Amino acid sequence: MPYFRYKATNQDNQNIEGMIQAASAEVAAELLEDRNYTILSLTEEKRSLIGQSLKIFNRVKSKDLVIFSRQLSVIISATIPLVQGLKILVNQTESKVLKSIISEIGDDVEGGATLSAALSRHPEVFSNFFINIIRAGETSGKLDEVLQYLADQQEKDYDLSSKIRGAMIYPIFIVAGLFVVGAVMMVSVLPKLTAVLIESGTALPLTTRILIATSNFLSSYYLGLIVVGVLLIVGFRFALSTESGRRIWDMLILKVPIFGPLNQEIVIVRFARSLNTLMTGGVALTKSLEVVSEVVGNTIYKEIIQETSDEVEDGNPIATALLKSSYVPPMVSQMLNLGEKTGRLEEILDKIANFYTREVDNKVTNLVSLLEPVIMILLGVAVGGLVAAILLPMYNLALNM
Repeated sequence: MPYFRYKATNQDNQNIEGMIQAASAEVAAELLEDRNYTILSLTEEKRSLIGQSLKIFNRVKSKDLVIFSRQLSVIISATIPLVQGLKILVNQTESKVLKSIISEIGDDVEGGATLSAALSRHPEVFSNFFINIIRAGETSGKLDEVLQYLADQQEKDYDLSSKIRGAMIYPIFIVAGLFVVGAVMMVSVLPKLTAVLIESGTALPLTTRILIATSNFLSSYYLGLIVVGVLLIVGFRFALSTESGRRIWDMLILKVPIFGPLNQEIVIVRFARSLNTLMTGGVALTKSLEVVSEVVGNTIYKEIIQETSDEVEDGNPIATALLKSSYVPPMVSQMLNLGEKTGRLEEILDKIANFYTREVDNKVTNLVSLLEPVIMILLGVAVGGLVAAILLPMYNLALNM
């Protein structure tokens, strides 16, 4: 959605300036009037395509965002004025991109904008989830508590993501290295070795003939294969950008053995933790479900959560849609149903998030332990096959000479 820069006067007849995000100028004007502002000017801010493209390469790291949330919660808790606190954070932030964004947020807040409105100017950094939490804290007057809880939850999410990435680095590195070394040997080294065998005119075993054919194919068409590979990647990314393509991919991920159940548990952790954070921050349940549906990262679960939001809005229990879905473990649906009936939904959500976080940790650890010997076996088979296909025929050739 576009951004609009406004100048207005508030109820105290003070001049204020700021930014607001809205679908159109008319909607922006209505939002400002709801705040009891008298609009003096309202203009759309034009953002260049170059500026938007550069932001793709200047993303704020998750770790920097976690640190920002923690520091901001400490500043608010210490009753330091918000504008002054943001200026302090500008000096303390190491990331140049985030430093610039915090500076802009400070200017907007100083001009009269709320913190949530100032954050909403930067959707590439602050998610809808983050902004709604801040807005709820501002509305309830508990911004310090909400920020502290948000920082805690972000740290937990960051720790979980870091563990998963860290556990996958070793297998991915080994497989990528094996692929690169194999490709280089096929294109550069093996043609020279196999040339000797071909010139000898001796009968070659099947494995050697297959290896020679593969090497010749890669050597002759490697540029075309690179182009095809790039086109496949581009086509895949385009397919993921479409609603139907993304839905098919997300469904396939959930059905893959081993990785499917793991992905399911990661989504449940994200759902439970995000919903718990929003509700603790004072966001209404239906609004919380709408926001959570956008942050779970899976289209199938997004549809389930949106259906759940519709059921809750119609006055039905939160577990109504969840109980019908085969993608939601029965334990989760039953615990949520119990939590809603007993008025302890937030506590139940916290328990669900903690339980599945431990499950994800255990599965990732076991998966890495399983992958290491599998990779070693594959590496041994590849090396053994290479030796059998090249060295043995050469050895036989030497004996015949």
